[in-house]
Amino acid sequence: MDLVYFALLCSVLIFVHELGHFVFAKVFGVKVLTFSIGFGPRLLRIRGRETEYCIALLPLGGFVKMLEETRQDSVLPEDRPRTFEAQPIIKRAIIVLAGPAMNILFPVLLYFGVLLGEESSAPPTIGFVAPGHPADGKLLPGDRVLAVDGAPVYTFEELRRLIQKSPNRELTISVFRGKERVEVTIVPQELRVDKPLDIVETIGEIGIGPSQPAAVIGVSKTDSPAFRAGLRTFDVVIEVRGKAIKRFTELEAALAENRGETIPVAYLRPVRVHSALGSLGEVSVYESGVAALTPDVGLGTVSQRTGIESADLYVWDVPEGSAEHKAELRPGDRITAVDGVEVSAWITFEERLFADRDKPHSITFERQGVKKSGVIQLRREVFVDEYGAERTRYVLRSRNWAPVVPETPVESRRAVSNALIGALEETYEVARFIFVGVARIVEGKVSLSTLGGPLTVYDVVGEESRKGASYFIWAMAVISINLGLINLLPIPVLDGGHLLFFLFEGILRRPLPLRVREIASLFGLIFLIAMMGIAFKNDLERRWDVIESQVRELVD
Repeated sequence: MDLVYFALLCSVLIFVHELGHFVFAKVFGVKVLTFSIGFGPRLLRIRGRETEYCIALLPLGGFVKMLEETRQDSVLPEDRPRTFEAQPIIKRAIIVLAGPAMNILFPVLLYFGVLLGEESSAPPTIGFVAPGHPADGKLLPGDRVLAVDGAPVYTFEELRRLIQKSPNRELTISVFRGKERVEVTIVPQELRVDKPLDIVETIGEIGIGPSQPAAVIGVSKTDSPAFRAGLRTFDVVIEVRGKAIKRFTELEAALAENRGETIPVAYLRPVRVHSALGSLGEVSVYESGVAALTPDVGLGTVSQRTGIESADLYVWDVPEGSAEHKAELRPGDRITAVDGVEVSAWITFEERLFADRDKPHSITFERQGVKKSGVIQLRREVFVDEYGAERTRYVLRSRNWAPVVPETPVESRRAVSNALIGALEETYEVARFIFVGVARIVEGKVSLSTLGGPLTVYDVVGEESRKGASYFIWAMAVISINLGLINLLPIPVLDGGHLLFFLFEGILRRPLPLRVREIASLFGLIFLIAMMGIAFKNDLERRWDVIESQVRELVD
């Protein structure tokens, strides 16, 4: 089946490429003798008025044969104006450029179809606000964003896109809060995003997310009403007095007016099953229970009267041997401060650690109401990425457990325009990535071992097709852009090489001598064969590495 998808992908992309040459040749009146998809024995041949249309056995190439005097075709006097050489240089350049251009533009259509067919998006409802970020104190969980600078917003993705495009620019955000419309002004801060190949982007962010935290609780004090009732950290509250609870805000609302009244609280408690999947992953099962909770009488907050708070700052997992484990941090501990500065959310805890990655940090935490402290340092890992470049990453091995409750998806009234914008942006990003990748190879910053040949394409197509049609289309779009940009490289025998010849012709006011073009094409062909040889060698080495790892797994 993989072979079928591979043949389909090659045939479609080659058809699109050759169609570009064919259409513009016809538009400019050039006589096209043959339009062929594939090489080798011909499976299908249809004779048109002046063009022969063919499908050949091997779908790894194709060609459009135009009437050319240099090919020693017999050209009738009346057909001479219809030869390729007879066209003005600008028309010849457009005919040649049309093939790669079609491969670059075709993905816009593919991405558009995939994005338009995707499921509905999350609504523009604020799920959480990160402390210390621009939205802190201005937007609240549960706010429904209506517009940004007067432009209506229908999905959270639309809101995110507007914010990312506006670093350091004041935005007026209209929200529906409670029963009224409120307007706030926020200036998104710059966020640096480091991508592979040394690509750096700057986007805007205000510190918001689309989904609210689930009703997962933290209970830090052993003398609190929650602890006495039998509730424990990481319990998931599902009912309060028979009323279903999903979000932590709903739990707070259900307990807000309670002053000393005992109420039943139903919960699910995650219990880890050690070694359930060996080293493949972790498994936890839920045990159900009901607690009789009696909040204290008083005017304090829900947390003060019950001992219940969000589990966001509580540590869920601390791998043995990690810096955190050596600092005596354990599952269930509550993080309170980093380097003496109080933190109010796990994201703040991480931000303070990663702000100075190579520095040891003092952390303060609580365990059943008892304060403790230790010193940790992020683990520094040096690795070689898939592009052959050495990269560094820092890792915090401990993690929390803060699941969220997805909002009900909504349809955007701008689904078509959003899909088109997304398709154009995705095509631009992929094209830029490929262009930069080629530049990095020329600069010597990326190894030639990253080049992939037909076996790599075959593997990628097979893997993505097994995931579903949308993944296959996505892979086709990426490979199509690759094909278009590679063909634009100024290498004789490629379309980019022909464009280079036209450039010299425009400068010299006459075509380059045939002998010069032949020698240049020969060197171009040798270069391409060498690159294909390297790519094929890389394919074989990758295959061998996979086979070796599989054999090792079987032996182990």
